[in-house]
Amino acid sequence: MKKPRVLFVCIGNACRSPMAWALARARGADVMEVESAGLAPAVFVPELTLEVMKDRGIDASDHWPRSFREVDASRFDLVVNMSGHPIRCAVPVRNWDAPDPIGGDKQEYERTAALIERLVGELLEEFRAKRA
Repeated sequence: MKKPRVLFVCIGNACRSPMAWALARARGADVMEVESAGLAPAVFVPELTLEVMKDRGIDASDHWPRSFREVDASRFDLVVNMSGHPIRCAVPVRNWDAPDPIGGDKQEYERTAALIERLVGELLEEFRAKRA
């Protein structure tokens, strides 16, 4: 069975979508292939994004922000949108309401990461149930 391809999208591709990408890549490689992108990509990934992932035992240092316009969304089976802006594409879009921690302190990054960790976990359970 082919693994579903999931694209995580936020605004800058520097906080939320890289968190989801890193979590899904580390914990769900058996059931999905993942990438991430941003509607208006940042220049770099904030250290706090990498730090909250490292606290979870996940190295996300190889992530770089890239534009949603650079990605062929039609290659994916699902787009997970955390940007708060509508995304229209030829594949299903699932909207997650995750606050953007950019510019906040570590507690804000931690709260967002915890929420995304739960949402990614639910998505993994869904995909694993479909494979069973």
